[in-house]
This record gives sequence, structure tokens and C-alpha cells, in this order.
Amino acid sequence: MASLLELKEIFRNADAVCFDVDSTVIREEGIDELAKFCGVGDAVAEMTRRAMGGTVTFKAALTARLGLIRPSYEQVQKLISDNPPQLTPGIRRDGFVQLFSSKGELVSRLQQRGVQVFLVSGGFQSIVEHVALQLNIPTANVFANRLKFYFNGEYAGFDETQPTAESGGKGKVITHLKEQFHFKKVVMIGDGATDMEACPPADCFIGFGGNVIRKQVKEKAKWYITHFDELLKELEER
Repeated sequence: MASLLELKEIFRNADAVCFDVDSTVIREEGIDELAKFCGVGDAVAEMTRRAMGGTVTFKAALTARLGLIRPSYEQVQKLISDNPPQLTPGIRRDGFVQLFSSKGELVSRLQQRGVQVFLVSGGFQSIVEHVALQLNIPTANVFANRLKFYFNGEYAGFDETQPTAESGGKGKVITHLKEQFHFKKVVMIGDGATDMEACPPADCFIGFGGNVIRKQVKEKAKWYITHFDELLKELEER
């Protein structure tokens, strides 16, 4: 098992970095925001806590939560336009700057180093693509769940064939990326159990607690951070 120093070396020399989105790149859980928007916030938030704590399979939790919310296409689009995802704050440099601002400081720093950046999320494609656009991440580098709608816009379920729809799905995405692009060193960064279980096949997992601390992840992750400037500092080491 790699030491903390070895994990930091992997991060500094990574070919690709995969970020979770909900409670990592953005401050909130997208499904909880959608639930609140649709009037079932409290019940769904409790389901999310159980899912992120690793006490129930991800697909079972996702199915149950969406069964309660039953969001229409119009509601999803209105959520994005009226309550866009709040990007995670970062560092103060020459005045307050968001780490994930339109320039996407950490993301752009990685990209400048030739690192491929991906968003791998159990959230919803339409919301995650909105985040990707703000960070100058190609939508082809987004892996997330796709909601399905009937012709009249009513909720029709979700695409259960997507790897991110089930426990272990993020690991499947990383395996796919390694096979497709021949990446040697892939880093996964996230707040939840589904992120931590993606390593392996990821070569390094970095737990993130800047928005919410998941006890299981904080206890088990060898490298755990609460501010993204810790990763910026690591990049400056080289």
C-alpha cells in the first residue's frame, strides 16, 4: 500500500485526474437540490446521507430517490437556470478568488501541465455538463447519469446502463479511461464512499472534506484534504 509521500508523487506526475462533482467540485449535492426544488428535500437528503456513507447500494439509493422526486425535463432545466450549482470556494489571492472560478484555477493548472481532467459523477449529466463548461472541461470528459423523459417531458427513469449508476461504477470508468488512453497514473478526488472505492483501479485517492466530511472516508483515506489549495501547493513542489 502506497505511503502518503508516494501518493503525493503520483498526484504530481498524474496523467489524468478524475473529480467527483457533488460536494467536491460543487458545494451541494445536485440530487438534494433537485429534490428541494421539487418539494421532497428532507426525505431525499436522508437517503443521500445513507448512500454516501456506504450503507446502501448506490443504484438502490438512486432509484429510490428519483422515484420520490420524479423530476420533469422542465424542472431540471429550471433548476440549472434559477439555482445553478455553486462552485467550491478556494483560495484568497489578490482578493477573493474562487478556486473553481470561470478560469478554473486548479483545473486549468492541471491542464497546463498536460493532465487530462475528467468529471466522474453519480449526479446528472445535464447538471455536470453545466459545471464542465464553467471549468473549460470538454463534455466528452464527463461521465454521469442520464435522466430519461417521456415526449411530454415527464420523468421516465434513468439510464441504468451507465457505469456511474451503480456501486463500483466510478472504478469502471477509470478502468475504461486507462484502457482507452493508456494512462499510467490516474488520481480520483472526492468526498464519498463511491469515490474511495474507485481506488484501485485509480492509482491514488484523495479524500475531500471541504464541503462535507464523510466519517468513513476521513477515517480510511490515507490522503485527506479540506482545501484545494493543498493540491495547488503540491503542484508547486515540482
